[in-house]
Amino acid sequence: MDVTTPAANAPWLVVGLGNPGPEYAMNRHNVGFMVVDLLADRTGGKFKRAGKAQAQVVEGRIGPPGPSGRRVILAKPMSYMNLSGGPVNALRDFYKVPPANIVAVHDELDIDYGTLRLKLGGGDNGHNGLKSMTKAMGADYHRVRFGIGRPPGRMQVADFVLKDFSPAERKELDYFVDRAADAVECLVLDGLERAQSSYNS
Repeated sequence: MDVTTPAANAPWLVVGLGNPGPEYAMNRHNVGFMVVDLLADRTGGKFKRAGKAQAQVVEGRIGPPGPSGRRVILAKPMSYMNLSGGPVNALRDFYKVPPANIVAVHDELDIDYGTLRLKLGGGDNGHNGLKSMTKAMGADYHRVRFGIGRPPGRMQVADFVLKDFSPAERKELDYFVDRAADAVECLVLDGLERAQSSYNS
């Protein structure tokens, strides 16, 4: 089977990228965690340690009951961003998830705040979480890219992504996170092309 074609009967692995610990919880770099937290709330699941993998997971279903629904594993690597590939690879092997059924949800500097872009494969654009995932298992996985914009003035990128969303940004953050969670569900249920036409803006 073409590795870029989702497998109908295989589970999906939706990975939120971020850093563990309360001090990082509201950082721009942790928006992937925020999206999978919301998806977990929607499934009614609670995160738990994933066996030997350095990650927390929720197992559930997206979509209506029956064959049209999809089994999903929602995951948050607990290894810190630049080592995300190891835990994701361990989960992929344990749950037997093909690459095209893997979705990384992550912050994206080169997109305006709150804007979404969905795609399959591609480069890492300097994102350490993607870089680690691609090194561990190749680039043929889906990405839901959540725009956070560029740092103002001369602020360093590393400082910008590890700062909390600003008060002005937080006013719309819940809406944008909700929309990103909708985009993940659409991708899993209806495919990339439908999700791109509905949510790429």
